[in-house]
Amino acid sequence: MTEIANRPKIIVIDDDPTGSQTVHGCLLLMRWDVDTLRLGLEDASPICFILANTRSMTPADADATTREVCRNLKQAIAEAHVRDFLVVSRSDSTLRGHYPTETDAIAEELGPFDAHFMTPAFFEGGRITRDSTHYLVVDGVETPVDQTEFARDSVFGYSTAYLPDYVAEKTGGRIAADRVERFLLDDIRSGCRDRLASLSDNVCVAVDADCQADLDRLATDLLAVAATGKRFLFRSAASLLTSLANVGSQPIAAEAMSQFVRDGKPGAFIVGSHVQKTTQQLAELLQEPGIVGVELDVVRLRDGVAASVLCEEALAMVQAAHTAGQTPVVYTSRSELQFADIQTRLAFGESVSSLLMDIVRGLPASIGFLVSKGGITSNDVLSDGLALRSARLLGQILAGCSVVTTPSDHPLFPLLPVVLFPGNVGGSDGLAIVYQRFTHHA
Repeated sequence: MTEIANRPKIIVIDDDPTGSQTVHGCLLLMRWDVDTLRLGLEDASPICFILANTRSMTPADADATTREVCRNLKQAIAEAHVRDFLVVSRSDSTLRGHYPTETDAIAEELGPFDAHFMTPAFFEGGRITRDSTHYLVVDGVETPVDQTEFARDSVFGYSTAYLPDYVAEKTGGRIAADRVERFLLDDIRSGCRDRLASLSDNVCVAVDADCQADLDRLATDLLAVAATGKRFLFRSAASLLTSLANVGSQPIAAEAMSQFVRDGKPGAFIVGSHVQKTTQQLAELLQEPGIVGVELDVVRLRDGVAASVLCEEALAMVQAAHTAGQTPVVYTSRSELQFADIQTRLAFGESVSSLLMDIVRGLPASIGFLVSKGGITSNDVLSDGLALRSARLLGQILAGCSVVTTPSDHPLFPLLPVVLFPGNVGGSDGLAIVYQRFTHHA
């Protein structure tokens, strides 16, 4: 991919903070005022991430937030004199998110575009796309994602793993399945520049990818065609970003991340995700030596117990564990509650997140590291609990799990390594491995 001399800036509008899980050395921006956006645009890295956290919002709020980001971006791009850029709407590799709300907003604010590409493949998480059907590898078996728990999500559910039909379903028929361009594996591997050059009118393109080399080849062709003036938008998982940014291997090995632990102190875990994989990982983590579980019974919050009471109880247990040289794991109770409608569920989710962030702010000042489990939880930890404007990405401590550090002048936790661990990533021992790598427990 060296033939593209002047590579464009890759601007990622991320619907939670985990889209940076395949790159390193770049900035994550927790705010999107013009000055902060310029900070990202002027950074030496070829890629920057704007953590909009829209997956936690209603469709109307996701639309409004995306438009605000784009309008500020337009001004920041002009002020930073950025000539060439690509915009990526990064979302979940299991097809959960506000599509087409976000891509429509980006197209209206920053367009026109010749095409928008659906590229959900995420190899680190076992997601591939073949013959336009998106699969999740479950215990070695390629399973269409509509046959997984993710398709039954109460907010972002869907009925098909065949991307043209998914697009038709999500757009309410505005984009018919037979109008979706299909870039199959043979198309990508044989080169597709002529076909890319022929795209127009923001046509939707469903992209196959079976391995990183497929996206490397596609990215080479995309960048070459974009250099001729074609304008492309992406709705993508993280693996395409590896190919577009081409930043190479991370300089710090995953096994060496313990060097960033502050003073060798025990850390803390905050677990908010409720997917089955998280529950399995949590069960294994709680068996590790030096780990103390602190369960938050969210049913009590729903039934009217004050958040301040639950916070005080949890922090007392956290402090006791830390004083004893142990690592507390604060986790929400595992049963998923039922609500009358999506709006009520989202509102309760915000209440739970607010409680978790109060706990983050109250953690012992001397913790050595922090691990946040769940996409929305991780976003809230960065932007609310730690109140960061931006953070530098060190790399991954586990495939798909990024490590950032807080700045040296942070008022609560200076130079604290923070792991952003998506809910649907890693094997059943994923959380335990992160703990072991930070603490050298084997």
